[in-house]
Amino acid sequence: MLEVPPVLVDVLATRLREAGCVYAEEEVEVLRQSARTRYQLRQMAEARAEGVPLEHVVGWAEFAGLRIPVGPGVFVPRPRTEHLVAVAAGLARPRDVVVDLCCGSGALARALHERVPGLVLHASDVLPAAVHSARTTLAGIGEVHLGDLYDALPGDLRGRVDVLVANVPYVPTAAIALMPREAREHVPPVTLDGGTDGLDVLRRVAADAPSWLGPGGHLLSEVAEDQVQPALEVLRRAGLDPRSSSDEELDASVVLARRPADDVHGPP
Repeated sequence: MLEVPPVLVDVLATRLREAGCVYAEEEVEVLRQSARTRYQLRQMAEARAEGVPLEHVVGWAEFAGLRIPVGPGVFVPRPRTEHLVAVAAGLARPRDVVVDLCCGSGALARALHERVPGLVLHASDVLPAAVHSARTTLAGIGEVHLGDLYDALPGDLRGRVDVLVANVPYVPTAAIALMPREAREHVPPVTLDGGTDGLDVLRRVAADAPSWLGPGGHLLSEVAEDQVQPALEVLRRAGLDPRSSSDEELDASVVLARRPADDVHGPP
């Protein structure tokens, strides 16, 4: 960590606190972990004070005990999403085919790899910046594809996916304006906007999931607490067997659904 005089730490923490950073001292410590010089530290602190997300300033996010590369314009993985990882890890087995749709930085796929070694990992995102970050995150352990949802995936995965995680955008369009400034202004709207009720992207994922999942395969997605019941209905209408899981400490809700093992229809 960069050595700096205590007086400079105090000056930077004061600057961040005045800019509205609640955990100013802790953020200065994170900046010190990434800065190489005092001049760079000052520049990074000023960027943070101007509203750039801390993770974009330092180039990484802490997620599930890992440092995940996060470049500008890439959605920052949230602590609550660690519940999605925990539920998915409980379903996955070594050598399973696991797909991370809307992968962003690739944090979910990387965290699953750490918990369940030997997975066959694929990830996709529609944003080139996200794919760039995810390819760094998953270098040597998984393939990352650029494109819209399933369109990005290799065709030979159809009907073979054991675990499909899709941390899709689920913020209702009208609620985006109410989000904190740094959440709204530093990632493309496509990473947040889930349509009128927040479930539009989940509907698209669920509609095609039965043709990509293998028999007995699972689809998992994070939703807001008040979206759980309508999200379960979305999954049910897609022909899947749905249920939900929650973690009060993380304020996290996950819906998951299984393609019936006796489903003889399979992929078209």
